[in-house]
Amino acid sequence: MTNLEGNTMAMAERRERIVDYIDSEGTVTFTQLKEEFPDVSEMTLRTDLKALDQQRLIIRVHGGAKSVGFAVGTDDLLARREGRRSAEKTTIAQKAVGLIRPGHTIFIDSGSTTTALASAMEDMDLLVFTNSLTVASELARLEHVKTFVIGGRLNRYSKSTIGARAIEAVRLLTFDRVFLGVTGHQRGEGFSCGSDDEAVFKSTLVGRTHKCVVLMDSSKEDRPSTFRVCDLSDVKIVVSDGGMSNDFVTACENHGVDLL
Repeated sequence: MTNLEGNTMAMAERRERIVDYIDSEGTVTFTQLKEEFPDVSEMTLRTDLKALDQQRLIIRVHGGAKSVGFAVGTDDLLARREGRRSAEKTTIAQKAVGLIRPGHTIFIDSGSTTTALASAMEDMDLLVFTNSLTVASELARLEHVKTFVIGGRLNRYSKSTIGARAIEAVRLLTFDRVFLGVTGHQRGEGFSCGSDDEAVFKSTLVGRTHKCVVLMDSSKEDRPSTFRVCDLSDVKIVVSDGGMSNDFVTACENHGVDLL
């Protein structure tokens, strides 16, 4: 084998590993890539990302890259998200359960972390609204919880209902708690997600509750997505896995947001 053939094979294997890593995470920053591939120079990584983007194997974004399955308008496949950071999601769900009281009327948003919350909930007298098929499925085991599924157009990626009908339905309701899932948070930009329809729906939910609770693991910090949902100051509580940065902790304190 010539040196050229060997270098070509090494490049192909490296790029395959990069695609596998991005697919497993959904979206990554360039800093995360450098940490994952410490022996690869920044110039080589940038060249690899450019080539993989041109081959449509990944999608380059400002400051990093995301999986093709995380394309704008899909906000990632739920089945893929469910396998990521499962321990952190369990921690978040267990914390969030403590915020629910008998007699509450709550909304549980779609997503893998909110589905983990539904799975951890105890049976009690509650009114629960959701646009998530997976959340509704988890709640079906509970006898005393009255579950209402919001109608609308099905997003087959997130297994949730979205669109004008779903938005109009929640505008007629008021909730004691909304448990909101997000794709990321960026300092100065607020919370965001990868689907325009879902961003509008989530923003509407924020305005229909006395207490908005964001469920977000620490990997989503400084991870911008395309469509803005709300500012940090618009929420009352952020439930995370204990790994948030000092900057985020300080920001929560400055805005009067409880960080659990």
